[in-house]
Amino acid sequence: MLSASTRSFRMLCQLGVATGRRTLSTFTHRDGVGTVLLDNEKTRNSLSLDMMNSILRNIVENQNNPELRCIVLTAKGRVFSAGHNLKELTPEQGSEAHLQVFRKCSELIEAIRSAPVPIIAKVDGLAAAAGCQLVASCDIAVCSDTSSFSTPGASFGIFCSTPGVAVVRAVPRMKAAYMLLTGLPIDAKEALDAGLVSKVVPQDRLDEEVTKICSAIASKSRPVIELGKRFFYEQLPLDVKTAYARGEQVMVDNLATKDGCEGIRS
Repeated sequence: MLSASTRSFRMLCQLGVATGRRTLSTFTHRDGVGTVLLDNEKTRNSLSLDMMNSILRNIVENQNNPELRCIVLTAKGRVFSAGHNLKELTPEQGSEAHLQVFRKCSELIEAIRSAPVPIIAKVDGLAAAAGCQLVASCDIAVCSDTSSFSTPGASFGIFCSTPGVAVVRAVPRMKAAYMLLTGLPIDAKEALDAGLVSKVVPQDRLDEEVTKICSAIASKSRPVIELGKRFFYEQLPLDVKTAYARGEQVMVDNLATKDGCEGIRS
């Protein structure tokens, strides 16, 4: 028998019915800060194919704007995202359709990682399954103290394998295993302690905190931040000796840039 929390989660995901051509996410840009807003509150911002394509377009089509310094990924309503749209994962859809869903999600996650500017998750509520994966894949994540995070797929027969790829790279193995194997949610403090989010603030200070972080990034040279983000991820899989050797050259290249020269002289 499914637990009450599992039934509730399944209901959230199954509300993600097809929504036609309506805009599922929007992009706005102000003072160097782009905002991608997941705007399908009726479906708890489920990551349907249409939603993922919408988010992907909003990132890719705007990321090369030279005035852009960072992108905030946030959502309308009290659920950041309940994860994949289970209507797209029924047996009737077939394996090829299922594979298309997961490949699109992987494409979105890679786009976040490879974007030239930092992408900041702003979470105020629940981030579950692929929604938790989305948060774990951002460069920085800030949440309200009322937020929660879970990977509950195993509770109803669909282990969160792809969300686990992101989660286990963001939090220690024991915490990742706890989340994935039990399906139990963790609260904002636990998420901070585990490293799933960068900062937790009271709900009424969330906007202020994200603005402060964005302003700090926006005040810096875009080429320098772009170089830094690229190397940050490039060196992660390398052994320490190789990472330092590569980092030495990146530092030299940075010093040769206009911003590097001006910074040293100032």
